[in-house]
Amino acid sequence: MTSEKEGFAELLGRSCFSFLEGASHPEELVERASELGLSAFGICDRDGLYGVVRAHTEAKKHNQRLLIGAELTVEGIGPLKLEAQAPAKAKQISQKRARRGRRRRADEIAARPKAPPTVALIAEDHDGYSNLCGLLTEAHAHHEKGTAGISIQAIARASKGLSAVVPLTGPSLIDDAFLGPLREAFGERLVGATWRHLDRGDMVRTAAALAAQVRYGIRTVATARPFYHHAARKPLADVLCCIKNHTTLDAAGTLIAPNTEAYLRSASQMRALFRDHPDWVERSLEVADRCHFSLSELRYAFPTGTLCQDGETPDDALRRLTEKGLIDRYPEGVPAGVRAQVEKELDLIARLSVAPYFLSVYQIVCVARERRILCQGRGSAANSAVCFALGITAVDPARSNLLFERFLSAERAEPPDIDVDFEHERREEVIQAIYQMYGRDRAAMVSAIIAYRGKSALREVGKAFGLALDQVDRLSGLVMHMDSGITPERVAEAGLDPDDRRIQQVFKLAAELEGFPRHLSIHVGGFVLSSEPLRRVAPIEPARMEGRTVIPWDKDDLDDLGFFKIDLLALGILTAIRKAMALSYEQKAKAALPERERRPFDPIDALAAIPPEDPGVYEAIQRADTVGVFQIESRAQMAMLPRLKPKRFYDLVIEVAIVRPGPIQGGMVHPYLRRRMGEEAPVSPHPCLDPILERTLGVPLFQEQVMQIAMVGAGYTPGEADQLRRDMAAWKKHGRLERHRGRLLAGFLARGISQRFGEMLFSQIEGFAEYGFPESHAASFALLVYASAWLKARRPAPFACALLNSQPMGFYSPSVIVQDAQRHGVTVLGPSAIRSDWDSTLEDWSPEGGGEAREAALRLGMRLIRGMGEGAALAMMQARAEAPFTSIEDLVHRAGLKKNEVEALAEAGALEELVPGRREALWRARAPREGGLFEGKPIEEERAVGLPKLRPMEQLMLDYGRVGLSVDDHPLKHLRLQLNRMGVARAVDLKQMRHGEGVRVAGLVIGRQRPDTASGVTFVTLEDETGMVNLVVFKRLFEERYAVARHAQMMLVAGRVEKQGEVIHVIAQSLDKLRLRADEDPLPMRSRDFH
Repeated sequence: MTSEKEGFAELLGRSCFSFLEGASHPEELVERASELGLSAFGICDRDGLYGVVRAHTEAKKHNQRLLIGAELTVEGIGPLKLEAQAPAKAKQISQKRARRGRRRRADEIAARPKAPPTVALIAEDHDGYSNLCGLLTEAHAHHEKGTAGISIQAIARASKGLSAVVPLTGPSLIDDAFLGPLREAFGERLVGATWRHLDRGDMVRTAAALAAQVRYGIRTVATARPFYHHAARKPLADVLCCIKNHTTLDAAGTLIAPNTEAYLRSASQMRALFRDHPDWVERSLEVADRCHFSLSELRYAFPTGTLCQDGETPDDALRRLTEKGLIDRYPEGVPAGVRAQVEKELDLIARLSVAPYFLSVYQIVCVARERRILCQGRGSAANSAVCFALGITAVDPARSNLLFERFLSAERAEPPDIDVDFEHERREEVIQAIYQMYGRDRAAMVSAIIAYRGKSALREVGKAFGLALDQVDRLSGLVMHMDSGITPERVAEAGLDPDDRRIQQVFKLAAELEGFPRHLSIHVGGFVLSSEPLRRVAPIEPARMEGRTVIPWDKDDLDDLGFFKIDLLALGILTAIRKAMALSYEQKAKAALPERERRPFDPIDALAAIPPEDPGVYEAIQRADTVGVFQIESRAQMAMLPRLKPKRFYDLVIEVAIVRPGPIQGGMVHPYLRRRMGEEAPVSPHPCLDPILERTLGVPLFQEQVMQIAMVGAGYTPGEADQLRRDMAAWKKHGRLERHRGRLLAGFLARGISQRFGEMLFSQIEGFAEYGFPESHAASFALLVYASAWLKARRPAPFACALLNSQPMGFYSPSVIVQDAQRHGVTVLGPSAIRSDWDSTLEDWSPEGGGEAREAALRLGMRLIRGMGEGAALAMMQARAEAPFTSIEDLVHRAGLKKNEVEALAEAGALEELVPGRREALWRARAPREGGLFEGKPIEEERAVGLPKLRPMEQLMLDYGRVGLSVDDHPLKHLRLQLNRMGVARAVDLKQMRHGEGVRVAGLVIGRQRPDTASGVTFVTLEDETGMVNLVVFKRLFEERYAVARHAQMMLVAGRVEKQGEVIHVIAQSLDKLRLRADEDPLPMRSRDFH
């Protein structure tokens, strides 16, 4: 064991969270510090505490003492002059290096500003940590995202509880304006740090340390100044340096360290380096001894809110509001089971002191409801009867199989986690309301770490190696989330030499870079609320998005610290449902009542009024007629629907959950389907498990069932069962699931449950680890499945219109949504300058424009026209409201359109009611003329010019180019005669074909999917003029025909028909690219690809 005298504490550890500077993860540095036997390790990343929680968690595993700090950038000092006390030799070395640098990179170095000085501040106690958080908050408050800076005076004012370590990079830092205030504020708690990387800078830094000691009495401490945990990371550090400075390895010159010495060192290595100054090494222990703060000391309290009445505790207020909610939910009386569940939950909530959390979520939901914003809780919170009573969730405990322990457990003693979905276009209203309620000092969003992945890592490393941009594109193009790997053959296909050492190095370093943080972003919806100013527990930074502030930790960091988090999530289907119901209401009200007598539309009441259990809706679902329907519109779901044949709401709960990696890889899907179709009888492993498994025919499909089986069948406590669930979720990462095998099998045997069932269940549990679905979550989503399916079946025009107005969302493009709506009898009209709004709308329409309107047609909005902004569209709508447009010139003058906007309208066919034909409109939009059509001056109407009409193919290309779709044409129509001669079947013909029959099909590629569960199989969806064709492309064919399979816009496919009941696929045997014509440009469209 290392004695105290022989020990060493590294004070200035820098991780990858010093973005593009450190080349090791915090966990790697801590683990290495433990291996080296360091007395303490200090993490001091640049201008932030981004990696401290990860370091803290790792330090606890290794019993490694961790120091918490950050290295702050100091601003406002001005150019620091070279100090006269610096030895002449050091000055000469500096000048020689500068001259050599000028010869190599004169332009870059001349343009690069001098690096500002820094001060590392390490927390001695909680007060010091709070001061550090406050300084970091101030350092980021008025700077661009990614930069920070703070004055030396601010640091001096907040010095209590902090030790200061100044990295003495050179004699220019020996300055009264810099070191003077620090010495006065910190006294003996200020040290100057120096390091020896065996380069010419060693002498300069040593001289600076001695000068600081002589002039200011600042003692010196030795540091390894590590940028990586092991010397082998030096190549990656060089690449990171190039990425940061936007240069290449060949051009970087002196930006790159000349050797590999910036690694974490042991005490003996440090003493060997500083044998001439052993006291500098020992001083690291003195500093470490002062700094005893740990993140374990953080005490975080959730705000109590404003809902407590006089004399009420949060528990009293929660009970009062729950009782009120129960009366609203159950006007005929609260069921006994629900009453008992509520009492059980309120008791546990009181024991865990988490009532303020529930009150805050309730208050947020009330804010949304007051604004008539649709919202609904999801996830494990839907297991709570209290959440249902408060209106946070919508899953009725009287009709469900809830397991409250999945949500909250006395043994776990962790904060609950409630996720609430809001309309995605109105969630920002709720977010800003939260800031107003709690104040920005007590409310902040959670960060998300945007990390380098395969494609981005390859691009950045390739650029650092100086590869040409086209090579970088080809290299990164090899890495798609759909692909399983990069083979030498694929590299060669991309025009690169797989044996080139440079290319091999690029792949190697890209693999090392993968997982490193690129930058911080905002979590999709995580919010932290606090009863005291958050800057006492974490720094607060402004986000790039206006009006948002964040703390620098992600959701996993918060879980490790035990902080409460509320997830306010954006869900597009809620927006679409509200818009569809609003459109339907307007259509019905317009026909029935004058405007002054209409009640305001209420989306919450409208959603509640959707008739339950409509047989016609289930018939459509069984046919997989579900384009646009929430959760059941994917290829896999559409293939399952005709087999499962949902007939009631609970079937939808199962449908949502069953097409997931967990049930599929656990081997649960086929036994369930066979039992559902009556092909095999349900098997009961033991009577004690019947209440758990009977609703899913003896097959466990949900996480809650696995937990209940462990409790009832193997004697697990609720807390142990929840730990089993957590280990299931993380077993590939941590490998902790295996420890449950013996416990489960022994528990089953003790209760008379066969070992065969136990082994089968454990294999199913391993499958769940891939992605098991909570029943509560599936039930929450099933409510929206039914609502969206009902709207599609009973209100097809409003539903399609709402989907178009809620993009981007869902699986399908506007083109597919429009084609599907037309197949359901909806008339779709193209964009029009005199009729279209920004959004798509419903308008009265009659065929041929004559007679009374007989139906509501869907008019495409200008939001679908590429090149048209919302501002221009709104200007058109305002001008049109004053008086109808009489000509293109009138439109341009009164709406103030730019030339490119008029061209966009013309190419989209939106001007054809003002001029006879699209070619004429294009000519008028593009023709230069005296006086300037686009200078806001009215001019005389141009005489009509006789121009030939566009060919249908030309018009189709313009439709897809500007709108992404055509309302009255399809590319395959232009190829059908040719395809018929080739024996190519239409999508509609597949129903009449036999199983196993050979077939050729063709169509637009509208989507590609390769689920993790599909063993490399890619599902491709084609669309022709009659419908959709579902292809199954096996891995070998995908690899052989990669360019076509991955990039083709249209495909010609030979294969065989596979029928399973009403499910029809084509098993692809060959793939070819299909073009409209050899001389035509490709269609300007892209498929929607998912993994």
